[in-house]
Order: sequence, then C-alpha cells, then structure tokens
Amino acid sequence: MNFVSTRGETPALAFSDAVATGLAPDGGLFLPENLPQFSTTDFAQWSGLDYPGLCAAFFRHFAQDIDDETFSGIVAQSYTTFAHSEIAPLMPLADNLQVLELFHGPTLAFKDFALQLLGNLYGHQCAARGQSINVLGATSGDTGAAAIHGLLSKPGTAIFILYPDGRVAPLQERQMACTAADNVYAMAIEGSFDDAQTALKEIFADQEFRTNHRLSAVNSINLARVLAQCVYYLWAWLRVPAAQQDNVEFVVPTGNFGNVLAGWMLQKMGVPIRGFKVATNQNDILYRLFTTGEYRIDAVAPSLAPSMDIQVASNFERFLYFNLGRDPARVREVMATFKATGKYTFGDFDRDTFSASRCDDAQIPAIIKSVHAQYGYVADPHTACAFADIDPDRLSVVLATAHPAKFPETIQSAIGITPTHPSLEILKQRPIIKHPVAADANAIRAFIEARAV
Repeated sequence: MNFVSTRGETPALAFSDAVATGLAPDGGLFLPENLPQFSTTDFAQWSGLDYPGLCAAFFRHFAQDIDDETFSGIVAQSYTTFAHSEIAPLMPLADNLQVLELFHGPTLAFKDFALQLLGNLYGHQCAARGQSINVLGATSGDTGAAAIHGLLSKPGTAIFILYPDGRVAPLQERQMACTAADNVYAMAIEGSFDDAQTALKEIFADQEFRTNHRLSAVNSINLARVLAQCVYYLWAWLRVPAAQQDNVEFVVPTGNFGNVLAGWMLQKMGVPIRGFKVATNQNDILYRLFTTGEYRIDAVAPSLAPSMDIQVASNFERFLYFNLGRDPARVREVMATFKATGKYTFGDFDRDTFSASRCDDAQIPAIIKSVHAQYGYVADPHTACAFADIDPDRLSVVLATAHPAKFPETIQSAIGITPTHPSLEILKQRPIIKHPVAADANAIRAFIEARAV
C-alpha cells in the first residue's frame, strides 16, 4: 500500500515515510493510493476483537512496511494509557441514542486515540532508523496536549506546539505547558488557531528547513491521525445491534473536519454507515458548507467550545480530493482559487450522507442542562453541540470528544456541578512554562532552530 498526495506532485510513499513526512512536499495531504474494501467476512472476524486487536487488524491494510508483530506491539503499547477497559465505551442513553466516549486517554480527549499511536510510531522510527525527529503542530486545544503526551520524554524527539494564547481552555493550556518535560515546547502565539496553522504550513513548505531539522507533523494533516480515528467508528459500528447497523448516524462535533472525515472514509471502505451529522459551534463554516454547498472563510469568534474555533479546516482538502474524482490537477486549481478568494462552491456532494447542525454560545449551557436532566449524562461543551439536532428516525451515536472536567466553569454554570479529574487536579499545582512567539513563520523557525534535536 502506497500513499499519494492530494496535489499529485510528490512521489508515492510507503506508510512509514508518509507518516514521517506529514505534509506532502507539494503542499498536499497524503491518502491511500486505493481504499481497501471490507466485507461481511471481515466484520465477522473483527467483531470479537478487543480495541487494540481491532486497531492492529485494520492497520494491516495500510502499514504494510512494518511487520505485523512489531505493529501489534506498537498498538498494544499505545492503548495501555487508557483508563477504561473498553478503551472507547459505547453508552446507551435511549433506544435511538448512544454516546461513544472518546475521552478515557491520558489527556481526556479523542485526540489521544491517534496521538498515542503516532507518538509510538515516531518512537519506533527513531529507534529503527537511528535518527532524531522534531515534531511541529498547531492546536485549538486538545491536539496539542494529546501530541505532547504521545511524545513525552521519548528519546530522540522534540515537540513544538503552537496555540492561540488566551483562546484555549485554562486546563487545556496546563496540559501543554505544565509537563516539565525537556523535549516539550508550548508556544503561545497572538491570534487565532488559523493564524497558527497558516504559519505551520508555511514552515512545512520550506523544504530545506524541513529536511535539515527532520520536521514532521502531528496535526490531522498526518495520515496516521485520520486512519487511527477510523478505528473507533468501526469499533462502535460493530457493537450496535445488527438490525440497526444500516441505520446508524454518527453525530460528530468537529472544527477541523478530520474527525468526521475518518468516519466517511471508513464508509468508503465498505462499512455501511447510514450517515454523518457534522455538529459545529458558532464558528460554523462546516455547517454552512453542508447546508448551502459553499465553503467560505469568516472571522473566528472565541466560544465556549474552543477546540472548534476554526475556519480553515485542514482536512477539507482530502474531502475535496475524493469529491473531485481523485484528480490532483483539479485539487491544485481549487485550492489556489480558495487561497486567493477564501471560498469554494461545490457543484454536488453526497447530501444523503452528510447533514449538519449549529450551536452558539447561548445554546451550549442550555443543552448541557437539558442532556443532564433528561439522561443523567454530563456532556462537555463540544459534545453538547452534537445534541443540538438528533434525528429520531436513526440510531444516533454521538461522539463525546472530551471529558467535562476540562471545562469546569461551563459545566458549573449550566448544572451546578463542578466535574473534576485527578490528572487535572495535579496540573493545577504545577507552574505554567510557555514560550510567547509571534504568529510569524520566521520567528517560529528561529525558535525551533535554537532547540531542535
């Protein structure tokens, strides 16, 4: 299995090289050259596996340059850090409503599923190739913490995370800036997540700098992130009643589109998922896309669900690639137009598969209160957005993307309960070590150059 760039001007790479490269040199994103097609025989074989076993079985179709025993060991190691025995428990709230809890990893967010695995893949590559690696990412909240904890104190690695100063939740910042690890650099920039992501992409476009410092990416531009997220959709789908498997709609809080793209790609691999509801906060570019067909950048408004405060969704390009019939020339053309104009209008896309909902800051506390009163369930502000519009005619599986204890003020104001978690209480006692840096590629390059391994 080789991996190709959405822009078609980078040679195809094997799995390990595509993971290490992150963003393709031509500015595109890597995708499998061909998607495997799964069958009822595969589903029957997988239904009895535990989560690490299912993950390893799924990745055998992609990570073909790593032997099965080694890769299974990497996967097993990655999920020992999760607190729940099922890794991703499926919680029934009503006959037609279940919650897939994705917050039992070390940083209490769904990003741990991919980034614990990616951190161990990087560790394996450093050992196997005898090379160090410098990892760069931008975050609106949860990605940074999960990436840092995936690489915490790993030999031969340094990790640099850009985040918008003052625009992530206080506990999200502490998860990045209170580790005291020598290989971790939490870089606070003035501006929005989109400003951080723009600078990141400019740095990755600098091929000389990137090569000299063995730079790799942890954002969802890294194909391993998206593939790892496919697994929890498969895990949940295998666990719903067989009679309802063709009527499942996953309701996905998302800002950067990677989370829902993973489920959609799994559907394209032959898993008969009925559909996906994209749940946005007031930064609703994806809601507008799936209700009007127009993808248009607007200003970012800080919200109670900060991890979704995004306008330029990285994984939009992967979706575009499939939508344009895997034509890299058309992708290049559209992305150039989008960069110049800030908008793109889809002529056609699968409206039967996708729907969308929107939730602003005035609605989020009310939804948290309603869900708690109706089901006795405490949802964090991002997950609350997914409850804004549940289709009663489908089996809705809501992806719970973060532990409510990461957002205690919002939960307290909504239901009078302050959720806690032992790992977060420990962080409150530690000093914050952050590095203010301008949202400028040159300033960020200079910072990395002085500290790279």
